[in-house]
Amino acid sequence: MADSAAQAVYRAEYVAGYEQKKNLLRGTVTTDADIRGTTAVVLVADSGADVPSTRGLNGLITAQDDNLNQNTVALVEWNDLRKATNFNIFTSQGNRKRIMQDNSLAVMHRRIDLDILTELANCTQHTGAAKKASLDVFMHALAILGNASATDGEVSCVISPGAHAYLMQTTEFASADFVDRKKFTGGVMNAYNWAGINFIVHPNIVGKGTASEKLYMYNKNAVSHICDKDSIAVETGYMAEQGYSWARTQAFMGSKIIQNTGIVQIIHDGSAYAAL
Repeated sequence: MADSAAQAVYRAEYVAGYEQKKNLLRGTVTTDADIRGTTAVVLVADSGADVPSTRGLNGLITAQDDNLNQNTVALVEWNDLRKATNFNIFTSQGNRKRIMQDNSLAVMHRRIDLDILTELANCTQHTGAAKKASLDVFMHALAILGNASATDGEVSCVISPGAHAYLMQTTEFASADFVDRKKFTGGVMNAYNWAGINFIVHPNIVGKGTASEKLYMYNKNAVSHICDKDSIAVETGYMAEQGYSWARTQAFMGSKIIQNTGIVQIIHDGSAYAAL
């Protein structure tokens, strides 16, 4: 006969599952705009590649116009709603209300990144057929941006964990003599700065773990992501009639390429680092 009756002990706090909980890309794009209802307008202004002129035969200087382009971003309403009955909450291990709130915020953060990645996919410049990550591949993308005068200002590159694994095996990317990690803080699989480029290691790029992962190098002024701050809602409540608690996150947002020449797509073969 057993000399004791074991009692199950449950941990009060919950352990968060593996998933992306924060947006990683919003800080790498343009976020300012003039919002009017369900649309936002972003102005892109340049000289139109004009060159200076000498005075004309009449002694007058020829006037030139500025090149002004207004880009319209359509805002879409996004929501995440979660519910749990009184019985669900009563029988749940851990703080079920806190779990609902945390999960709803995580869903919205992932939507922001997906919104930006979806729009980046509409770019027309690329580095060619799929290749494994190397110094040459990323210098190719940087040269394309340089030829378009798009390296002035903040340049970012969103890469996969597989591409990161290749890069960390090269001296130029792995050595502290070349890499400045101060701009972005966090764990190993977060972000770092190399050669003036902000490299963001993203867990949810399109095609991750395959031979056609879609990576992007882009100037901050090439893409706009607009979120109407007045519409942002992070709310919780209780429905007494039906006896359930709820958590809801809402945002009106949208993304749009505003300068195509400031984006380069890199097709990367990351299949060698996929799980077996």
